[in-house]
Amino acid sequence: MDNPNIIKLVNGEKGNLIKITSLNLDGVMRRRLLDLGFVAGALVEVMRKSPLGDPIAFRVSQTTIALRREESSRIEGELVSYE
Repeated sequence: MDNPNIIKLVNGEKGNLIKITSLNLDGVMRRRLLDLGFVAGALVEVMRKSPLGDPIAFRVSQTTIALRREESSRIEGELVSYE
């Protein structure tokens, strides 16, 4: 991660807008996330984190989806905007 604007989704704060650059997942989980809209180039907004940080709600393709820390820690993107 040479670019300081590249972060893992799990590290995003509420209100951050992140443009996905890579998914470091394989198999069924990768296919599931791709089907839900977590594709390279997609804009993802961090909507809400639970009190213990797991799960985290993201908005992608006009849909709110909750992901576990395990999944969101394997998706990287460029921080586009933040509050």
